[in-house]
Amino acid sequence: MTDYRFKPKRTRDEYGWYQRKLPHFDGPQQTQFLTFRLVDSMPQELLDKWRGEASSDAQFRKKIEKFLDSGHGECWLRQEAIAILVRDSLKFHDGKKYDLISWIIMPNHAHVLLTPYENVHLPEIGHSIKSYTAQKANQLLERSGQFWQHETFDRYIRNRRHFVAVIKYIERNPVKAGLCAEPEDWPFGSARERHLG
Repeated sequence: MTDYRFKPKRTRDEYGWYQRKLPHFDGPQQTQFLTFRLVDSMPQELLDKWRGEASSDAQFRKKIEKFLDSGHGECWLRQEAIAILVRDSLKFHDGKKYDLISWIIMPNHAHVLLTPYENVHLPEIGHSIKSYTAQKANQLLERSGQFWQHETFDRYIRNRRHFVAVIKYIERNPVKAGLCAEPEDWPFGSARERHLG
């Protein structure tokens, strides 16, 4: 595995590993699974505790997924106008900055599978989606302050099997969380749109 902690700071045009709080891999046209969380969806102290307790990355991720799916925080994405705003932002950049493959907007987080276009980097994609939607959502909610967590969780897709598993995970997320019976029943996801044609 690449030791990303000791690499010099990247310039805006370089690809490779970089780290903020989490390690990220920004590869050229590398398909990525992204998770955006609302600012109040998960307390940082809980994440720090789980990180220390987890025996593996998979165990740590499962705890996060279970907590998110239980709907903590204000769950602003449950409001139709906010969910539409995020959906439209994802679609606005589809065909311009990336190919949007699969997506779901849950009450307190969103999952996206996409392939960035050449010379488009992950931080640029995250900023494009999060900064616009945060500003507009705050206006709709008549609030101010941070809307999204600063850090976006990303995982690059390793192979075809991983690709198929991630699409299934994204589209079945509301079923797993007990929000609907079938993926196409959830109003804000790619399964619904594909079902409706």
